[in-house]
Amino acid sequence: MLIFVHYYIMETITSFQNPKVKNILLLQEKSRERKRQGLFVVEGKREILLALEGGYNIHSLFLCGCLKPLSKQVEQKLPRQVKFYDLAKAVFDKLAYREDSDGLIAVVEAKSNMLDKVRLSENPFIVVLEAVEKPGNLGAILRTVDAAQVDAVVICDPLCDVYNPNAIRSSVGCLFTLQIAVSTSEEVLTWLKHNGIKSFAAELQASRWYHEADMSKACAVIMGTEANGLTDFWLKNSDARIKIPMRGKIDSLNVSVSTAVLTFEAMRQRGFK
Repeated sequence: MLIFVHYYIMETITSFQNPKVKNILLLQEKSRERKRQGLFVVEGKREILLALEGGYNIHSLFLCGCLKPLSKQVEQKLPRQVKFYDLAKAVFDKLAYREDSDGLIAVVEAKSNMLDKVRLSENPFIVVLEAVEKPGNLGAILRTVDAAQVDAVVICDPLCDVYNPNAIRSSVGCLFTLQIAVSTSEEVLTWLKHNGIKSFAAELQASRWYHEADMSKACAVIMGTEANGLTDFWLKNSDARIKIPMRGKIDSLNVSVSTAVLTFEAMRQRGFK
């Protein structure tokens, strides 16, 4: 059965065994498949619009027309070559991550996220994440970065995929409109030094409080994992080590909260309003 919506052709998919449905599930569940195919999955109108705003190419769009009609806002921004597929509600429910989904799932082409693609402002502030492992933490950090209008997030030696569905969902789609680079710690250190960006390593045992560090000029905060903190590489090679006061019974904040504290201190020093 074919349904015509303006200039788009939609094939109705009713079977869980359809190859396109199986492939969406693979892309959602397997990082290696996302990397191999250069594709990932985005769910929801807001997230899809942000992906389009961020210059991502939509490979194909899956619509559950019985939930909601296709958003005119989405349709008007899509290029003509995008293929549409209509999903039966049972099939859509199997693919959807969210309970209150608005009936849209897109398969999107990944970007390379190369370090040399990052464009810096005159006085840049960078968030560097070493070996980030939890997609939810990554998404939460990206929301902080978006709120503070940080120049870029640079991820060193990641243990989770940038395009993990949980990272996209927890970032509420701002992942697509931010500058994000993925590289090795060695390459990132060289890049920071080449661009005259001072590096502040966040460490519980540091001697300097974070608010005593001068973050008003070009700089980056280097954040490690919650379990192990930063590796010796960053502790030895950063320009300075800083810490956040801990007055309670436990010795660490969630990494996304710690990143927010340091980021907004930098913004305060820069007269951010």
